[in-house]
Amino acid sequence: MAHPKRRQSKTRTLKRRTHDKAVAPTLAKCANCGAFHIYHTVCPSCGYYRGKLAVVKEEVAE
Repeated sequence: MAHPKRRQSKTRTLKRRTHDKAVAPTLAKCANCGAFHIYHTVCPSCGYYRGKLAVVKEEVAE
């Protein structure tokens, strides 16, 4: 294994870690119901994907 000869500075360590961050998912607006959903996924509120019914959603009686 590699054995460092010198200690890495805080600046160098932070430069390496600049890309390690959480990214918010890109949202799209459903053409059927208008709710927001994640790209390339079925709409969780109505069950449509790209204008076609993909998942049959059942009504919840309260």
